[in-house]
Amino acid sequence: MSKNQDNNRALDEIIEEMVNVVSNSKQEIFELGEDSRKQQEALANEVVEIKRKVQVMIDENDQLERKLKLSRQRLTEVSRHFDEFSEEEVRKVYNDAHELQTKLLVQRQQETGLIKRRDELEARIKSLDGSIERTENVMSKITVVLTYLTQDFQSVNETITTAQDKYDFGLQIIDAQEEERRKLSREIHDGPAQMLANVLIRSDIVKKTIRERGVDEAMREMKEVKEMVRSSLYEVRRIIYDLRPMALDDLGLVPTLRKYLSTMEEYHSIKIEFQSKGKEYRYSQKFEAAVFRLVQEGVQNALKHAGGSLISVRLEQTQSKLNVHIVDNGKGFDPDVKKDGSFGLMGMRERVEMLNGDFKISSEPNKGTKVIISMPAVF
Repeated sequence: MSKNQDNNRALDEIIEEMVNVVSNSKQEIFELGEDSRKQQEALANEVVEIKRKVQVMIDENDQLERKLKLSRQRLTEVSRHFDEFSEEEVRKVYNDAHELQTKLLVQRQQETGLIKRRDELEARIKSLDGSIERTENVMSKITVVLTYLTQDFQSVNETITTAQDKYDFGLQIIDAQEEERRKLSREIHDGPAQMLANVLIRSDIVKKTIRERGVDEAMREMKEVKEMVRSSLYEVRRIIYDLRPMALDDLGLVPTLRKYLSTMEEYHSIKIEFQSKGKEYRYSQKFEAAVFRLVQEGVQNALKHAGGSLISVRLEQTQSKLNVHIVDNGKGFDPDVKKDGSFGLMGMRERVEMLNGDFKISSEPNKGTKVIISMPAVF
């Protein structure tokens, strides 16, 4: 077997291992989400039962109040005409009134306890809603990663022409994948996983606060929990947009790019301009995903290496062709000098060539960089 064949086999094994690892992570997160759903379902059933008991209790208390009112009227009548009733009749009237009053007091306390329990359960259900939503977002992100691994890499061996390029490309894949594993593990641990644990702890704190310090204090605790969930959701959504936003399938290429670039502008505190010229078309799903990744990679390269203050992205759409211009005013470089770690530009060129397009880079030191991509449209 030749060295090139060995490299091809090794690369296939690496990709297969990557798919297995991400698939296992997806299963674990799915099970975590299912546990949350089961807990929520059990709590919802308990809430329904408590509401039923509360309604029964309210009806019974209304009846007791009516009986107590009649008993008090009878007691007043006996008191006014005390001499007309026997001692046994007087005792019975007093005892009946006392028993009704005591029973009503006990049932009102039980009703208050049930309402308090119902409120606590509903608060926990709301907390689980946030946990389930974060789990679903992470599942969507992992699905995107699996799609990227199983579809975008399936033609890698055919598109890398030399053994040395394959070797370098394989090393970059290993390094990039390990970094993605670390990043994914860290972000899931510090984000959704940590939030699930924190929400569980804080729900117990809210429960204790309601019992010991009242509803107002508990509401302040709930506001802190809500803010914590909101921050985590923002971070998860940013991660999803870094991979592939779900809005691409629903809204199309231009609105998704506009949202993504706006998010990058806010997150990195740098001016990013976006222009779309021509009629906005809906292309094939794979083609839109490929264009999005090209723009994403170009913008990420500018953010990481250019050191400029402005990035401009321009989309030019016709019925037969799509052109992309990514321009920055950063430090630039000499395109003829091959540098270590130029995996991003290499990957962009390979993607464009797979789409039968043209890829050009224009750059000079201290004069910024311009990336021009031209591809036939695929509907």
